Amino acid sequence: MEAFFLEMGEKAFRASQVMKWIHQRGVNQFQEMTDLSKALREKLEHEAEIRTPELAMEQSSDDGTQKWLVRLDDGNCIETVFIPEDDRGTLCISSQVGCALDCTFCSTARQGFNRNLTSDEIISQLWVARKALQPDPTTDRVITNVVLMGMGEPLLNYDNVVEAMRIMLDDNAYGLSKRRVTLSTSGVIPAMDRLAKDIDVSLAVSLHAPNDALRDQLVPLNRKYPVKELIAACERYLHGKPYRSRITYEYVMLDGVNDSPEHARQLARLLRDKAAKVNLIPFNPFPETRYQRSSGKTIDRFREILHKAGVITVTRRTRGDDIDAACGQLAGKVQDRSRRDVHFARIEQRVHS
Repeated sequence: MEAFFLEMGEKAFRASQVMKWIHQRGVNQFQEMTDLSKALREKLEHEAEIRTPELAMEQSSDDGTQKWLVRLDDGNCIETVFIPEDDRGTLCISSQVGCALDCTFCSTARQGFNRNLTSDEIISQLWVARKALQPDPTTDRVITNVVLMGMGEPLLNYDNVVEAMRIMLDDNAYGLSKRRVTLSTSGVIPAMDRLAKDIDVSLAVSLHAPNDALRDQLVPLNRKYPVKELIAACERYLHGKPYRSRITYEYVMLDGVNDSPEHARQLARLLRDKAAKVNLIPFNPFPETRYQRSSGKTIDRFREILHKAGVITVTRRTRGDDIDAACGQLAGKVQDRSRRDVHFARIEQRVHS
């Protein structure tokens, strides 16, 4: 953007002014940017545009969770979710139109895969959510945290995701703390190593099983990047970071599949002495799924085994399930173009490029 203004014969600082108008004040009309000269505003009207996505639908949950269906220019739709809590407001955003990883317990995977989101389509979800939440003066709902846990595998859209996260962290845009931006991955190891060098954000890993045999079934990517290699990559990711930094391991609780005491003991052995925190996620059902949610008693027993082994563990509270906004339920509206066998063959090539 600085280069754009310099080419127009303007000073480079005009870029930071416009960034603040767009991302901090939610303005998408140049004529409203009153600290720009009238002549510059008129020139921008002819030379540029600020295009915001269309809100196709908005839903509110009984627990305060909100979900937006965002329609893109090509007709695909993605989903974005805001979860208000007493001490924070978390926005869950998408990085791809659909997902190619085919995790068996996830509704997004059933939609297939169409394409990567551009960096502006990723950051526009934050823009749209802030705009939608601000008009109500009776609430203090603000977005304090952003998690890339929506539709898609963020590390298979590496460049666009990193560019969007840099805008989230930028003081001229959203100014979020690096501890409050979290990228969730199923474990694309080469991209994890690259991410550690390029940007400092929190990392969450979709583990869901403590051994390769089971994880191969639940998370097919494990066949390429198995569990022990994944844990080693997580340890590398933390190298050089503050001692209080941790990897969050996400573990969806599937009745009779991965929730036995032996599974808990295996997970404890895997993560013992690691800088780890485990999020146990009660499975959120979706149409035609073959899985069921583990009972509360089973989840409590699983958590207690991990606690006794010294592994920090919490059970995630289910939010927004009455509007299909809970973890694993996001579906959107995807024009599936995936050929999963071809897509998996290209994963490593895309990551290294």
